[in-house]
Amino acid sequence: MRKFLMLPLMLISLFGTAQTFYMFVGTYTNKGSKGIYVYRFNAETGIAELVSNTDGVVNPSYLAIAPNKKYVYAVNETNGKNPGKVSAFSFDKNTGQLTFINQQLSNGDDPCYVSVSKNNDWIMVANYSGGSLSALSVNKDGSLNAAGQIIQHEGRSIDKRQAKAHVHETVFSPDYKYLLTPDLGLDKVVVYKFNPAAQTPLSPATPPFVQVDAGNGPRHITFHPNKKSAYLIEELTGTIGAYAYNGGKLTLIQHIAAHPADFKGEIGSAEIDVSADGKFLYASNRGDENNIAIFAIDKAGKLQLVGYQPTVGKAPRHFIIDPTGNFLLVANQDSDNIVIFKRDKQTGKLTETGNQIKVSMPVCVQILK
Repeated sequence: MRKFLMLPLMLISLFGTAQTFYMFVGTYTNKGSKGIYVYRFNAETGIAELVSNTDGVVNPSYLAIAPNKKYVYAVNETNGKNPGKVSAFSFDKNTGQLTFINQQLSNGDDPCYVSVSKNNDWIMVANYSGGSLSALSVNKDGSLNAAGQIIQHEGRSIDKRQAKAHVHETVFSPDYKYLLTPDLGLDKVVVYKFNPAAQTPLSPATPPFVQVDAGNGPRHITFHPNKKSAYLIEELTGTIGAYAYNGGKLTLIQHIAAHPADFKGEIGSAEIDVSADGKFLYASNRGDENNIAIFAIDKAGKLQLVGYQPTVGKAPRHFIIDPTGNFLLVANQDSDNIVIFKRDKQTGKLTETGNQIKVSMPVCVQILK
């Protein structure tokens, strides 16, 4: 009898564990934040519990978790006062503690994004003010080597914020054969072929970029789970480009506003992501909007507006959908809070849960799947 009683209890325990995830929050440390915060997030209740934090890490604004789940990488955004850097940490899943490993120069001012290759052997860093990207090889212990390749973008576009290149992201394609780099200053998504076995792993793709309309300011790009579509958020115009994707090539199929047609205020679109089931796309708007735009995705990859959800804060810099798809968490940088919304998986709509995480200047939220 005892054996039969123990099995259901074990299953309940495993199920409970499967619904709890480690969550990492990257911040600016200008107003008292200690750096990176680690939480346990319960995807059944939508409640986050603080586990640990770093101390003394300057402006770890954007984070990336290595695919092997052993390491976390953070850019150190220093606003040009000191050289931009990128830091490596090991993560202990038993204790929830991050341990600093080492730090390298990002080789450009204001690094704003970092990504990790499939085999944990390279990281790619976008230097916003520097207008460059850097490739740093990774050792087996997770430590970083000095940049093995630095690529400088050159040019400008028509807006006052586009007087020079501003690389905003370094995103691997779903098959990790390409790296896509939205450049806000050039109004281009520059595409590189990626060869992890080479000492300089990046080379121009064919074609080497996709041009967006002048003044749009491409910021972040994300892929549909089917790997056939990609979506680009354009910061300066608050618009989204929907693309067909195939082997490093982007073909525009739709261009749609991420804000109401009659909106007249300041625009500042930021993050974009697709739900794991591929049915809905979400985009954050800062400026005078401070909301999440919600779109349904049809079979052709095109978007149809569902509605808008206020973020209960200011400057929703980043957001993430938890691995179960139950919740969407928004990091409001200027109001010092992460707001947790319940997701309706059928309609895509969001509902405020009343749960918030109070943390100074949150910029990025990542969840260990």
